[in-house]
Amino acid sequence: MAAVYKNYTLKELEVHFNPQNAVADHASWSEKRNAASAANRKKLKGFLDVPYGASERQKLDIFPAEKTGAPVLIYFHGGYWRSGGKEQNAHFADLFVARGATVVVAGYDLCPAVTVTDIVRQARSAVAWVYKNISRYGGDPAKLHIAGISAGGHLVAMALANDWQKEGLPRDIIKGATAITGVYDLDAVLHIGVNQEIRLTPQAARENSPLLHPPLPGAPLIVAVGGAEPEGWRRQSQDFFNLCRERRIDCQFFEIPGGHHYSMGLELIDPASPLTRAIFKQIGLPA
Repeated sequence: MAAVYKNYTLKELEVHFNPQNAVADHASWSEKRNAASAANRKKLKGFLDVPYGASERQKLDIFPAEKTGAPVLIYFHGGYWRSGGKEQNAHFADLFVARGATVVVAGYDLCPAVTVTDIVRQARSAVAWVYKNISRYGGDPAKLHIAGISAGGHLVAMALANDWQKEGLPRDIIKGATAITGVYDLDAVLHIGVNQEIRLTPQAARENSPLLHPPLPGAPLIVAVGGAEPEGWRRQSQDFFNLCRERRIDCQFFEIPGGHHYSMGLELIDPASPLTRAIFKQIGLPA
């Protein structure tokens, strides 16, 4: 069978770029995250389903820190742009709120109802909304950080590539970012089965690939990936990190030993994880 992307055949791509095929017990890991998220949504003081856009899924869950003037962390969930939601991704909020951050978990519309281009636009709109409004919830807009996993890692990268000044906002609106096991070359997605739902086109892949639209200089960046993920997926993170370094972006790279696509999100509930500690340091939270 001939290679269709890099050196991978279609069959190999389904292993390297479809995480559900690479992690046999992925459902159990998702259940752990979902349970932790549900518990936090019940126990934490929060403002749930705050709209930032017109559609039903363009909403935020905001978990304020105890003290006002807190640094802010916006989190974008994964799901290959066609599944998942903010309701299942507040699993880490209690730890970060306890350390003094205001946590915002962002929802967005999903493919195929919308395109990846639409979702990138919504993610940027969420960042802009939080910057303009988070002071009403005790957060400091001058201390705005973003993070995301998988498709959310891609959205983080595309937010960093945005020229915020064209929208009348400060160039350095984002003070720090973390992209966890993200998708950075969307050409790979064109060749796998999930694209039947995503409906990505070659043009949209070019327009939304961080490897073609790298971050603008400014915010420090953490790039993380699991050491047990398939080589093709790990290579995307490494290539993205190398590109950022070439562009003289303050960038750290973490390959978590034994980490796979579904365990990586749960790293953020572990205060001893090197990734979590790096995010604490970036935001200015106590370790």
